[in-house]
Amino acid sequence: MSRIGRNPITVPSSVSVTVANGVVHVKGPNGTMERVIPDGITISQEGDQLVVDRVNDETMYRSLHGLTRTLVSNMVVGVTDGWTKELEIIGVGYRAAAGAPGVLDLALGFSHPVKFTAPEGVTFEVPAPTRVIIKGADKEVVGQVAATIRKIRKPEPYKGKGVRYLGERVLRKAGKAAK
Repeated sequence: MSRIGRNPITVPSSVSVTVANGVVHVKGPNGTMERVIPDGITISQEGDQLVVDRVNDETMYRSLHGLTRTLVSNMVVGVTDGWTKELEIIGVGYRAAAGAPGVLDLALGFSHPVKFTAPEGVTFEVPAPTRVIIKGADKEVVGQVAATIRKIRKPEPYKGKGVRYLGERVLRKAGKAAK
C-alpha cells in the first residue's frame, strides 16, 4: 500500500468536504475548490478524517492513490491557510510595484514595463520593491504564477540578475579571463 496514500487527511472543523459522483468539493474560509477523482480511487469520510482508498493493486491505481491523497490534502490546506510563494528581484533598477488590484508592475531591464495580471483567486503583495509574495488557495495555480513571473527574466549565471524564488541559489559562472 502507498505510504502517502494510507495516511488519513485531518479535516478542520471550519472545512466541509463532500464527495459525490466522482468529484470532491472542499469548502472553507478561503473559498471553495473541487477536483475530479480518478476512477478506481474512493474517498470516504470517517469523523473528522478523510481516507483515500483504491480498488486493487494494479500499477495505475497504486500510482494514483498517493497522488489523489496529496491533491485532496493540498485542497484542505488551501481553503484553511492558503499557499504562498515568495520571489526576490535582483539587479540594478529591477523592481516590482503593486498596480491596480490583481496587477503587478515589473521593471526588469526591458525597454518597457511588464504588467502581469493575476488569475482569479491569486493576490500579490509587494512588501519591498525587490520582493513579491504570491498568495492563493490553489497550490498549483500559485506555483504556476510564480514560475511564469520568474520566466519573464530568469536569473542569469554571470551576475545573478533576474527574478528568483526566495532562497534559491544560482550557480555563478566565471567571466572571461583577462590576459
